[in-house]
Amino acid sequence: MADHGFSDMNFKNLRGRIADALAAIKGSDFLVGARSLLEVMGYESERAIDLSGSVQDFLDQFCAPNENTQTEQQAFREDVQSVRLLFQVTEEEIGKRGEVSRDFDSGDARSFLFVAVELNGESYSRGQYAALTREMSQRLGVPAVVLFQTATNKLTLSFVHRRMHKRDPDRDALGHVSLIREMDPIHPHRAHLDILSALSLPQRLQWMDTHDKPPNFDGLLDAWLAALDIEELNRRFYGDLFRWFERAVEESTFPADRAKALPPEEHIIRLITRLMFVWFIKEKKLIAEDLFVEERIANLLKDYDRDTGDSYYRAVLQNLFFATLNTEIDRRGFSEGSNAAHRDFSRYRYEKEMSEPNRLLALFAQTPFINGGLFDCLDSEEATRDGGYRIDCFIDNAAQRRGHSIPNRLFFGSDGLIPLFNRYKFTVEENTPVEQEVALDPELLGKVFENLLAAYNPETCDTVRKQTGSYYTPRPVVDYMVDEALVATLAQASPPSDGDGDFWQARLRYLLDYEDAFHDADELFEEAETEGIVRAISEIRVLDPTVGSGAFPMGVLHKLTLALRRLDPDNQRWATLQKARARAKADAAFDTKDPRERKAELNEISETFQRYKDSDLGRKLYRIQNSIFGLDIQPIATQIAKLRFFISLAIEQQPNSNPKENYGIQPLPNLETRFLCANALLSLSHPRQLALAQTPAVRQLQAQLAANRERHFHAHTRQAKRQCRKEDKRLRQQLAQELQRNGFSSEAAQQIAQW
Repeated sequence: MADHGFSDMNFKNLRGRIADALAAIKGSDFLVGARSLLEVMGYESERAIDLSGSVQDFLDQFCAPNENTQTEQQAFREDVQSVRLLFQVTEEEIGKRGEVSRDFDSGDARSFLFVAVELNGESYSRGQYAALTREMSQRLGVPAVVLFQTATNKLTLSFVHRRMHKRDPDRDALGHVSLIREMDPIHPHRAHLDILSALSLPQRLQWMDTHDKPPNFDGLLDAWLAALDIEELNRRFYGDLFRWFERAVEESTFPADRAKALPPEEHIIRLITRLMFVWFIKEKKLIAEDLFVEERIANLLKDYDRDTGDSYYRAVLQNLFFATLNTEIDRRGFSEGSNAAHRDFSRYRYEKEMSEPNRLLALFAQTPFINGGLFDCLDSEEATRDGGYRIDCFIDNAAQRRGHSIPNRLFFGSDGLIPLFNRYKFTVEENTPVEQEVALDPELLGKVFENLLAAYNPETCDTVRKQTGSYYTPRPVVDYMVDEALVATLAQASPPSDGDGDFWQARLRYLLDYEDAFHDADELFEEAETEGIVRAISEIRVLDPTVGSGAFPMGVLHKLTLALRRLDPDNQRWATLQKARARAKADAAFDTKDPRERKAELNEISETFQRYKDSDLGRKLYRIQNSIFGLDIQPIATQIAKLRFFISLAIEQQPNSNPKENYGIQPLPNLETRFLCANALLSLSHPRQLALAQTPAVRQLQAQLAANRERHFHAHTRQAKRQCRKEDKRLRQQLAQELQRNGFSSEAAQQIAQW
């Protein structure tokens, strides 16, 4: 095969032409604009079929397969304004061999159909785009490339291929749907331009040449799947990030606090994960973009210097992390700089380093209070003279942050962290085996953490440098583990009406299968069976004693949310169960729970399901609250696990523009009550003694600890969280004393009480 010689310069020129073609679509005839964009990408053909554009014309022309459901078809009619088949690309067009036919061939399964679809709505979720793409591909019967345009001119390119059916080799089935979602045609993201350029025919032909693939249908299909490979995208990002990580460890300095010091690598890992979380929620427009534009920030900081200064991390990022994201809107303000205020981590600092403090605070003011402990300052509340320590060094006292410096050049410039992040598109939805956005999803947090952790572990540091991207549990492995655990648990907890255990397990697998079940899973269950499964889901408890980055419990959360969405689409069963659970818990700890708190919790449940009745928020929130727990010996591991769960909750919320309502965001719960740093391998010297120590006084203290932990889970103010921590410490001390009175050694009593 010939060398197509697609150079870097050609790639840059192509990216510019694609940007021009995207911009030309707005305000023009969409059919003409879509054809022009694809032509720039190298795809054109005379093989076309004349459709009026009406939805009914398309549905009449291409019949639905047997598995098509009325629900999917109705959604298609409601969302779609027009459908046009642009052209068909066959093996003749791919290889440009001889005379090319102009006749459309609906029976040619070894071809690609390019389709233009206008939508009625302003914005759609990944799942909605995927469902529309599947509906069309099921009818068309060939791999489909669909260009969607919303009512607000946002563009989405969607691709779905056909693969062999898992159970019937004589049939084929839809593969996963890949999306380049809601591109801005006037101001496209660089990552969107890069992926469109990579999908161009010259680039794909060059890939086929490099990988010894023939220039035919199979070769182009493989080339498209390679360009849309999320794992390859993740590896490329991690490679860029790891190079920055090594540089940041080398160029940053941190104080060696005698009371508590962390290695530089852990400081940098924590910074990366905090900033990555910010980048994910920035996709929800919850943080001002100007905070990450050097030209804007340079004007707001005194004597800003990229090469020699270090004020950006201190005056912008620390204030964003600790005094904005972690502080209620009505409590924000500058520290007075007094000794008493040094350890109030909810106050803005470093005003003297700002040239225009009010403008900088105005940018911070666009961000809601997130809560959840993710951005708690790690400095101790005790003074250093009393044994306290400084880790984040978020303090006005310059002497106590001496030696703490992260240079501005690490954030900006061609090799800075922020330009690195800007080269990639982030999405807040975790991808699934059947639908994926070609962007970095929250699972990446776990991959980055596990790889970076391995990179500075003496036992693995050499290996991780040679095998970039290998230190995490692959998603297919996690999915398998989750499915096996949940099917076994649900089969035992909710038996079938007919007593057929084998068929019951098959039905449960169908319910939990992203790939095989879409809208019809509920049809497999009788009413009593559905009630039983939903109740069983509410009673499941998951403990991962080596939680790492949270892959397994996150997989459980996704699968149980999927099952609830299919079995209880209006959330009525789930809401009723959560209210009953809240009442039962309150009654069980009646003397330790304020009646006003019980009423507030029930009201909160009602408001959550009323406000987010069409959302997964209630399904996820109450699964996390009542069912999912994790431990890890690495403190930063539990931090990453919490990050993923926070993002999972944050994506379900719909922001507004009202700061008095916290911009429409419900503050996140405190997951430090669900994900703990502990060594699960430690054991008591005499574990049987524990059962003998269950005196009424011990049981009462345990109940009080549990009730206090529930208050901590829901606490939204710093004062309330601090009070819960103090109460937790007091109750544990009492428990240790009570255990000692029952014959436990001081060491064993402290172990149990701390656990």
